[in-house]
Amino acid sequence: MKYRLIAVGRLREPYLVQARDDFRTRFRRYESLEEIEIAAARGDDPVRAMREESARIAGHLMPSDRVWLLERTGTELSSPELSRRLSALADSGVSRLSLVVAGTYGADPALIERADFSWSLGRLTFLHEWARAIVLEQLYRAAKIARNEPYHH
Repeated sequence: MKYRLIAVGRLREPYLVQARDDFRTRFRRYESLEEIEIAAARGDDPVRAMREESARIAGHLMPSDRVWLLERTGTELSSPELSRRLSALADSGVSRLSLVVAGTYGADPALIERADFSWSLGRLTFLHEWARAIVLEQLYRAAKIARNEPYHH
């Protein structure tokens, strides 16, 4: 299965770029990964920003894509649960999973509706830049778990 990480905004902090690069490299040893950065909307109107960013994201989604939206009100998964879900998707013949990290204000209702699954990283609120690094680390961890390799404790 191919993975795509679609995220609003660019990573600017060097330590986040380094974390992203590290876990992207590690994960790519196991699975195909493409990253797409979407320009953040300008201005301070949350409704307009969500609508614009969600439309930009939707422009990168194919009807056949399975879409997981990172959403704080979504379903929390343990790392082993994530690994099992991802393995089940691959086993069911899903060819591409697009993981979406929306911008500062979240996702527009249309993008939420398009998502096949809403995944929460927990009840804490994270900067969307941090969420990107955490998602990549968790994908890597899930791949290691699926192969019964050491890393997860």
